[in-house]
Amino acid sequence: MYGLIDSHCHLDDVSFDEDRDAILRRAEMAGVCKIIVPAYTPKHWCRLKETCRHHPGLYPAYGVHPLYLDDRDDRWEATLATHLTQAVALGEIGLDASEGAPDAARQQAAFTIQLTMAQQLGLPVILHARQSLEEVILILRRFPGLRGVLHSFSGSLVQAQRLMDLGFLLGLGGALTHPRAQRLRATVANLPVESLLAETDAPWQTPHGHPGIRNEPAYLSEIIASLAQLRHTPAQEIAQVTAQNALTLFHLQDAP
Repeated sequence: MYGLIDSHCHLDDVSFDEDRDAILRRAEMAGVCKIIVPAYTPKHWCRLKETCRHHPGLYPAYGVHPLYLDDRDDRWEATLATHLTQAVALGEIGLDASEGAPDAARQQAAFTIQLTMAQQLGLPVILHARQSLEEVILILRRFPGLRGVLHSFSGSLVQAQRLMDLGFLLGLGGALTHPRAQRLRATVANLPVESLLAETDAPWQTPHGHPGIRNEPAYLSEIIASLAQLRHTPAQEIAQVTAQNALTLFHLQDAP
């Protein structure tokens, strides 16, 4: 299968610096032609932009993840606004209820500011949808016309449908193939393929994911195969539809 688009892959500092070219070669062999890469901090953004200049198939996204909000930094809004003019998407952003996360009110304010920027610039949003989904849905209702993809989704079929009604697609990465992801698999089986995106996430999953398991763009074809098996649909059809979904959402035909 060729022409696949990885709609959300963290090519983080350590892994990407160590074997970036090898990762990209394996991705190409798997049929992946374009990869969306989010950056969370100005440092990551500068390195990502430089990398994208040397790899035309990489497209940068930028956003302030809730865990990276810094009370000492009063310039993040101006920095974000500058970077977003060169990005294909805003994200990964959202709300985080985990221990050690910033104050909920601060998160919601930053989330709203970033969504406002995305709407003004006409950018899609890569949305972290693992926690605080009801609060996320309430805030999103204030931004009609905004579109994006739900990453790390852990909600119900009802919540997925409500978010899709607001203009979001469901992104499915390596977790889809994990035996414990029963609810996610059931959700996927009951949604139209036109509402789905395929993605891989990080080259190495963090302890919050599947420790030690390789999860890179080269595995995108395995995710497509898993989707095909779940939905009893030919893999080639899944690949074509999800790739077109990504092209349309991120305006990649027009990207620089």
